[in-house]
Amino acid sequence: MTASFTSRTTAGKSRIAAVGAIAVAGALLLTACGDQTDSGKKDSPASTKSAPLADQLPKAIADKGVIKVGSDIAYPPVEFKDDAGKTVGIDPDIAAALGKQLGVTFEFENGTFDTLLTGLRSKRYDIAMSAMTDTKDRQEGVDSETGKKVGEGVDFVDYFTAGVSIYTKKGDDKGIAAWSDLCGKKIVVQRGTVSHDLAKAESTKCTDGGKKAIGVQAFDNDQQAQTRLRAGGADAGSSDFPVAAYAVKTSGGGNDFQLVGEQIEAAPYGIAVAKGNDELSKALQAALDAIIKNGEYDKIIAKWGVDAGAVKEASINAGT
Repeated sequence: MTASFTSRTTAGKSRIAAVGAIAVAGALLLTACGDQTDSGKKDSPASTKSAPLADQLPKAIADKGVIKVGSDIAYPPVEFKDDAGKTVGIDPDIAAALGKQLGVTFEFENGTFDTLLTGLRSKRYDIAMSAMTDTKDRQEGVDSETGKKVGEGVDFVDYFTAGVSIYTKKGDDKGIAAWSDLCGKKIVVQRGTVSHDLAKAESTKCTDGGKKAIGVQAFDNDQQAQTRLRAGGADAGSSDFPVAAYAVKTSGGGNDFQLVGEQIEAAPYGIAVAKGNDELSKALQAALDAIIKNGEYDKIIAKWGVDAGAVKEASINAGT
């Protein structure tokens, strides 16, 4: 299945935002999810000294040989745990490829999505990599809902694009074909994501237009939201397109959910790095450009069936 997309403005952008026509069929494989803090270690890359871009890393990280990654490891197919408990997905595969260029191991540590930037600021993590949308608000440390500055902000090394979709129980779309059809209905989302922001903004439009508000139910992770919808506790759910498509393909053997309407909100995913850590940001950018050039990036993207979200070059802070 493919889906078209339209641009759309909203009160705030969080985790995800739309991309055109990412194929559902193909390589959206594997199942399962994870929770609680856990270290997902990939195979060790070449030693720091022999890696082609090792000299671009900050000395402290090069000496450790490890980059600690804050991630919500419950977001298949971007990052999740397989049946053996191993952290897998688009982000871990890209991180492992970056590690070969930089001569370090990327260790994924699980946390709820809305706490990742706090963990980055407190230096619990070196980076955050978790299907996180690069937005001006995040770059500047501004709360997208209140418009108030809440932190120093981060820099993003952009590596992918993705989109927001709505899904419903299969065969029961409740007449929902667009966000404007959600007035008076219940929707499940993950807390702190662009889907959450969109739902709140759309609910305000409903009430401003004399219609009933949307019943927005926000959860710590996407699996909890899906469980609620599956049990009949809501009319629809929303998440970024690769995740929604994966749920549609795999949940209940493909019998639980269906995609409805178009994708919206085009924007990039970025690897978040604390402000002032320019050396690390530039090293990650160089490593990403290297795997794009040598073809390893395209192989990873194709493996997960999300080719339309691929980028042609690494950029920093391209989000708006």
